[in-house]
Amino acid sequence: MTARILDGNALAAQVREDIAQQAAALIAQGVQPCLAVILVGDNPASAVYVRNKVAACEKAGFRSLKFDYPADVSPEVVLAKIDELNRDPLVHGILVQLPLPKQFNEEEVLEAISPAKDVDGFHAENFGLLLQGRKSFYPCTPWGVMKMLEVGGVSLKGAEAVVIGRSNIVGKPMAVMLLSQGATVTVCHSQTRDLAFHTKRADIVVAAVGKPKFVTGDMIKPGATVIDVGINRLPDGKLCGDVDFESAKEVAGLITPVPGGVGPMTITMLLSNTLESARRAAAHFQSTP
Repeated sequence: MTARILDGNALAAQVREDIAQQAAALIAQGVQPCLAVILVGDNPASAVYVRNKVAACEKAGFRSLKFDYPADVSPEVVLAKIDELNRDPLVHGILVQLPLPKQFNEEEVLEAISPAKDVDGFHAENFGLLLQGRKSFYPCTPWGVMKMLEVGGVSLKGAEAVVIGRSNIVGKPMAVMLLSQGATVTVCHSQTRDLAFHTKRADIVVAAVGKPKFVTGDMIKPGATVIDVGINRLPDGKLCGDVDFESAKEVAGLITPVPGGVGPMTITMLLSNTLESARRAAAHFQSTP
């Protein structure tokens, strides 16, 4: 059996086209969605991510603002910029590209962003709403995964799901989102004693551990859905995920590739969150006497 490939590029293109149409309708009402991105330092990977986000914004008809700071910038300077953007009614989303240099307290920086403009979905208030099953800005990567599962026709109700990784960015919110759709979820991590025991019985495996080719085909239940969130660069310069794609695709029923899987959907959901923030701003503007 060779797995069916869940193409993130194709799905992202479809969703972004719809987002662009909705953005055009908002612009006709006088509100142009705007995302402000803050980049600190010269991390090459971060620079690529930011460039892709800015390009996606502009292609969808959004306004994008980009603020670059040297690696040795004082945290107070960045916090002041965040405060300024929080108060700017023409800015609907604020994103601080992670990781930040050592002089920063990342939690402090993320909490400084207004929850109403937290389009990454990292603020404690938005995460709390997610836990309660209430409307919030969802973290973009796990939300993108949920969209891919939906389009892939993967039934979540009653399914056994294993999430490998417990980060606040992917692992924890991913588990909550799967739970909200009726899946029985196990979260595995570096302290898990027998990872394969859990993955071999899972109908759905979401790998977000940050280790290249960590999940191999012999760890997967035949016919399972395998979602690879990881992106790693090998010594030869090639990109790969946390899943050993070649062995896993011979066992899984549905699998995402790297690149071209979850990555494009992460940026797509960032656009969706920014669009929603702009829509709320438009509604507030129209209701204001």
